[in-house]
Amino acid sequence: MTTSARARVALETTLLLHGVPRPSARDLAHRLATVVRAQGAEPALVGVLSGRPIVGLGDQQLDALLNAGRVQKVNTANLGVIMSRAEHGATTVSTTMELAAGAGVSVFATGGIGGVHRPPAQNDISADLIALTRFPVAVVCSGCKSILDIAATRELLETLGVPVIGYQTDAFPAFYLREAPDPGVGPVDARFDEPSEMARFVRRELARTNRGVLICNPIPVEHELNLADWRRWLSQAEQSPRVQQAGARDATPALLGMLHELSGGATLAANIELVVSNATLAAQLAAAIAQHSGNGPGGS
Repeated sequence: MTTSARARVALETTLLLHGVPRPSARDLAHRLATVVRAQGAEPALVGVLSGRPIVGLGDQQLDALLNAGRVQKVNTANLGVIMSRAEHGATTVSTTMELAAGAGVSVFATGGIGGVHRPPAQNDISADLIALTRFPVAVVCSGCKSILDIAATRELLETLGVPVIGYQTDAFPAFYLREAPDPGVGPVDARFDEPSEMARFVRRELARTNRGVLICNPIPVEHELNLADWRRWLSQAEQSPRVQQAGARDATPALLGMLHELSGGATLAANIELVVSNATLAAQLAAAIAQHSGNGPGGS
């Protein structure tokens, strides 16, 4: 992997291999690549192919993963094992950050980050949060996943010293919802309304701290789910035997899959639209950062 000053946006493969039905994964990958290029940046799909981490998977390489049957989700804990055993891997947020940072890609678009799970699994805390303290990558997302303890996740981000930036919002979003409904969820640390202004801050902050920045871009208003519907679907999904019997790393995909079924596809459609929105903003951010890259760390 080589460092580059080009405007590039990292994209994860867990979304394609575990977040959406396989038949729709190729179309989604192409849609994300198209919106990134439309904003003047290059997409860099991240995955592990036969033990080799790749930042910038081509179509044939993506097809190899999609045709491989079950592909493990890879986080920072098991990345080395997957590489050593020459296995395929779908990168999660934490691993995408690690590999992107190693390749000199400083902007990453995803759906929602992991966080602190709700009781009784509150000790289950996503590696995504720790990755934000280790890798200098700006993660553009729609907050944390709505299935999590959003208040606890926001508080832990504060404790870890991760800057939480709102794009055209003062509120911390919750994936399918533009604003977290939970009482006690703190606001974002700062708000930016223009990608160019945000790019100046992000570039300086990544260089200053050598750590990550979380950029929260709420789901487009026309795709936000109804709160009452969401709560009903979530309650039903959590009581499903299939979800309750899922193993640790399979728990979130199982729950998201059940939500897709119960909502008649509404949650999946919302998920796709928020990811497209985040990829668009991430590309605008990456292009703006690249535009000013010749000015030095203190440049405008």
